[in-house]
Amino acid sequence: MAVVKPFRAFRPTEALAKDVAALPYDVYSREEAAEAVKGKPLSFLNIDRPETQFPPTQDMYAMSVYEKAAEMLRKEEADGVFVREDKPCYYVWSLTWKGRTQTGICALSSVDDYLSGVCKKHENTVAEKELDRIHHVDVCSAQTGPIFLCYRRQDAIEAVVTRVRRNTPLYDFTEDDGVHHEVWRISDEATVEALAEAFEKVPNTYIADGHHRAASAVKVALKRREAHPDYTGKEEFNYFLSVLFPDSELEILPYNRVVKDLNGLKPADFMESLEEYFEVIPAPSAVSPGNKGNVGIYLDGKWFLLTLRDEMVSERRSDPVKTLDVSMLQELVLSPMLGIEDPRTDHRIQFVGGIRGVKELEKLVNRYTYDKVMDGTIEERGPAVAFSMYPTSISELLRVADAGRLMPPKSTWFEPKLRSGLFIHEIER
Repeated sequence: MAVVKPFRAFRPTEALAKDVAALPYDVYSREEAAEAVKGKPLSFLNIDRPETQFPPTQDMYAMSVYEKAAEMLRKEEADGVFVREDKPCYYVWSLTWKGRTQTGICALSSVDDYLSGVCKKHENTVAEKELDRIHHVDVCSAQTGPIFLCYRRQDAIEAVVTRVRRNTPLYDFTEDDGVHHEVWRISDEATVEALAEAFEKVPNTYIADGHHRAASAVKVALKRREAHPDYTGKEEFNYFLSVLFPDSELEILPYNRVVKDLNGLKPADFMESLEEYFEVIPAPSAVSPGNKGNVGIYLDGKWFLLTLRDEMVSERRSDPVKTLDVSMLQELVLSPMLGIEDPRTDHRIQFVGGIRGVKELEKLVNRYTYDKVMDGTIEERGPAVAFSMYPTSISELLRVADAGRLMPPKSTWFEPKLRSGLFIHEIER
């Protein structure tokens, strides 16, 4: 069963919560992060992406950059931006966006659950990306971005959440992107005990978003276990910061793809190759697929709707990974036709979260296809192509994880995003 425990959070004061809360570090490019922190000295993005405090030429992975993050965190604590709870608490966190609310529990999850498979994952991670957060957690001695977990809905947990939400929230604010955040603290012993007992009946938790943050937290824990061979298992580094949501409240948006060239193919030849597996129909406007097995494709200024042929659907139905639309695209199109063998490392492919919309795909394809040269004229580089996807479902995610399998990278995009900086979990050195 899953270990989900309360903790002594290090968190912003009620008055400053909105100013501190920031989108996760990995939704920004370096340039976007630098722009986002302008005029926002308390935004936690300053600490999550400490290279924003240096000139653009600074090596963003230099140890001095991570030391800057630790310095800013300690300074803001001294300045009274953050306070520390005097006893372990759980927190109920509701996020409402576009008329839909999802409510989770902010708590600590066990590193040993991750290592044993009680906390299940569905994606591989990239060592280079892990290393950045390993350094950040290790130097700050703090986990600053919660891992987004889910679990199969439990009535006992829902009963506690419903009761707690009748109280006045600790935090209550709406961000510029329209997401309304409400947070309630659970500090009384009876409710803390009731929630702990309810989670003891949860057989598994699942990483929905934050695989790299989870892997980094675990690797820091293993490093500290090695440095403290007499560890008891109760030390803070044996747990990682998480927010756990019931599966019934989650919605996944599509994760679209753009490939910067056709791997030497002419557009007509590429489209003809697709007909082996798909019915290809020209579309009068941008395509956001409405059914499983459908893919929108934007090429040469035109949109098309691809529908997977019935015989291909039957062939792939029994396999929890092959039945995913992102797997279908990877195995039938991206790898054999466009030469994208490893989408985690191939620089020819770009992943675009569904929140950006399909018009963003048109912009990117046009940018990669044409290049503005010095005299202002336009030169054609060669055709790029975009794929708009039907979203993976939460039931598909759980099915893949339960089978001990892995999805292709960038299979899921969750909205709304958790904010960093609202809850910090400090760990011992």
